Amino acid sequence: MTTDAVSEVRIEAPVVAAVAAQAACATPGVVRLEPGVRGLVSSLVRVGKQRLTSADPAASEGVRVRRSASGALSVQVDVVISAERAAAVIGHAVQQEVSRVVFEQTGQTVDEVSVSILDIEPERS
Repeated sequence: MTTDAVSEVRIEAPVVAAVAAQAACATPGVVRLEPGVRGLVSSLVRVGKQRLTSADPAASEGVRVRRSASGALSVQVDVVISAERAAAVIGHAVQQEVSRVVFEQTGQTVDEVSVSILDIEPERS
């Protein structure tokens, strides 16, 4: 007897955030992720929950993930960039890389990637 069971795989927001953080950090011109005040608060809550369950928190500071009621996935990334390249070029590259890597590693399509450039570090001589 065979059954055609239908199952659903749901990738949780902290996993998507960790994948997006790695992708953003790997983008040329990104110096680091910057959590900002909102990101610090949500990061503290997430880390607290994970420590209560003895789970090791994945690094995702500076990234927030939201899933709408319709299932649309949006990612907000806060970065510090290098002055060596144009901000718009780096921001666009982060959007493309986050969308690509999240899809490759999770199978989830990202509907929107918003990049906030919080600082630009001067060129190093």
